[in-house]
Amino acid sequence: MLDKTDSDKIEKVLGDLKYVHKSFTSRDSKCYEHYMQLLNHAMAERSLTRMTKELIAVGISAYANCEPCMTVHVREALRAGATDEQVEEAVDVAMEMGGGPVVARGGAYIFKLLEYFRGKGR
Repeated sequence: MLDKTDSDKIEKVLGDLKYVHKSFTSRDSKCYEHYMQLLNHAMAERSLTRMTKELIAVGISAYANCEPCMTVHVREALRAGATDEQVEEAVDVAMEMGGGPVVARGGAYIFKLLEYFRGKGR
């Protein structure tokens, strides 16, 4: 169940990601510029839709237990039209690959993210 501590954590993660982006771009970081080009290229629609790619990223993020990654990719999957059930299914695939740690860490956080973004109107 999502509580105020969880909401505050998610908002802090989102704020930290904005801060990191602003910090790198204001310093004219060439490495970050190239990373953003890679990100934009990888997530561009070609054979796979943006939603499918975001769902893949949700599963990888859960497997890697990267909370900032899960936060962004759950949000972006929902924005791209994914349902809660599709996000949950992406976590199912990550669970199959990663077992218990994905359930204990990634699963719990992703269910809280779904609740959070549902409450924000996505």
